[in-house]
Amino acid sequence: MSANSGADHTPRSPNPRGISIGSIVIDCTKLTEMIAFWSEALHYQAQGPIRPDGVMLKDPKGVGPNLNMSLSNEGPLEGYRLHLDLYVTDPLSELERLLRLGATMNFPAEKGRDFVTLADPDGNLFCLIDTDWPAHRDFWGDNWEYGRRD
Repeated sequence: MSANSGADHTPRSPNPRGISIGSIVIDCTKLTEMIAFWSEALHYQAQGPIRPDGVMLKDPKGVGPNLNMSLSNEGPLEGYRLHLDLYVTDPLSELERLLRLGATMNFPAEKGRDFVTLADPDGNLFCLIDTDWPAHRDFWGDNWEYGRRD
């Protein structure tokens, strides 16, 4: 883990135990691509200048957690223990947009599941969760499969 000088460590909301998630850290080997990808994917903005060792991305509305992009020489771990679930109301459009930004499909849509698993440009996995599923459909659209729309 790397320290992030100048980061806002103020808890977003008080809780009885005095602990909260201040940021989610993603270690990156492709820092420039990762900053570009996650900034566009989440519409987050850099807090301060981008340093050679990373940057803190913030939700401009102040609602979502910070995303700390930190340069690392380690690649993704084989058995990862943490990933992001991105809740989406328009999963097909978001999937297409994220693929255009440089994500790759890791686990495509499957009947009976409300998610797909993607990898960011550095190979870190994350899921797109359809928040309206299973509203009037079997999965991600009645006639939809990854790479094909009817």
